[in-house]
Amino acid sequence: MVFKGEYLFNKKWSGKGYDEKGNIIYELKDGKGKVIEYHDYSDKKKFEGEYVDGLRNGMGKEYNKYGELIYEGKFLNGERNGKGKVYWNHMLIYEGEYSNGKRHGKGKEYIKPNIISFEGEYLDNKKWNGKIKEYDSHGKLLYEGEYINGNKMP
Repeated sequence: MVFKGEYLFNKKWSGKGYDEKGNIIYELKDGKGKVIEYHDYSDKKKFEGEYVDGLRNGMGKEYNKYGELIYEGKFLNGERNGKGKVYWNHMLIYEGEYSNGKRHGKGKEYIKPNIISFEGEYLDNKKWNGKIKEYDSHGKLLYEGEYINGNKMP
């Protein structure tokens, strides 16, 4: 993929992005637009979504190098921010809130399709403070209680 256009503060600002065949795949005007990014030397998508001020802002989707969806949700200033969902091997494994690219706020982890393994609060990607629930691999409640500073309370 090649970008031809203007940069502002090292961010793509106004111009067009082309695939290896010379086809236009996105266009930015004043740092805004719908964008599809591709992994280097590949026709597999890396990101698809909105750019504002030359960065990922708004709704978007991220893909691994094989073109499989790994994240869909909100972005702010190029980072995951707000509500989002994470996938692994086509399965939802986390849904919840993000701040500055990290799990932060309420969230749920899944061990199997539609089977929650954990639900509670996160701080900087760690299970942290507040009421939590943990489940076994069949969805049976194992623990309901509280985490304080990342530690499970008896």
